[in-house]
Amino acid sequence: MRFADRIALVFGAGSSGPGWGNGKAAAVTYARQGARVVAIDLDAGAAEETAGIIRSEGGEAIAVAADVASLASVEAAVAAAISAYGRLDILHNNVGVVLHGGPLDLDEEAFRRNLDINLGSVFRTAKAVLPHFIAAGRGVIVNISSIAAVRWIGYPYFAYYTAKAAVNQATVALAMQYAPHGIRANCVMPGLIDTPLIYRQIASQYASAEEMVAARAKAVPLGRMGDAWDVANAAAFLASDEARFITGVCLPVDGGQTCTMNPVT
Repeated sequence: MRFADRIALVFGAGSSGPGWGNGKAAAVTYARQGARVVAIDLDAGAAEETAGIIRSEGGEAIAVAADVASLASVEAAVAAAISAYGRLDILHNNVGVVLHGGPLDLDEEAFRRNLDINLGSVFRTAKAVLPHFIAAGRGVIVNISSIAAVRWIGYPYFAYYTAKAAVNQATVALAMQYAPHGIRANCVMPGLIDTPLIYRQIASQYASAEEMVAARAKAVPLGRMGDAWDVANAAAFLASDEARFITGVCLPVDGGQTCTMNPVT
């Protein structure tokens, strides 16, 4: 029970389709290890589904709808968490969207919107949560980035690469600036993960979903994609007291892919 008596806010706690997305798995993992969870998602139904799973397993959770592109909405979600539980211990940022295309393919508004969600979410949630962490003299931030922050992975995702690289450095900046307040910040960089999201946002680039799965597995040295639990377990470690001397780290969870030159083909 790593997180007994801890309160975990998980932004992006819903799943984009049937099965286990990274945020949903993270929220349930925190709960299974003792945390009381605030499951936050743009989709109120998805947030409630995750909270319901936690409650069905004997855990404690509330669901909150919020838009990470709005500071007022994020602040309202944090206020709901404080109202329910009185304090905050863990901030987990899982929100992210993929946008296809390079600069010649994207219009300016789409590019800005992608940055605003992938990177702006980290800014807004930190802005809303940090005063509570500073007052408590402790707190943990876990941001979910991507190996796309540091590698070309084979897909034309100019805006996504840009935003996730910025999330990595934003994590380092948070870790260094707020270390004197007892606050740690790290990020997980998932590699090729088998989640509902890839069937909605990536499968259309292939002749079939089976072809996509085979191509992604081939690019990973371990010969398969990871799953949402691999990402959730890494996040839980970084959020736990076992990682109390770890901050400013961007951890690949990728089956070894960042050690190679293997993009998806």
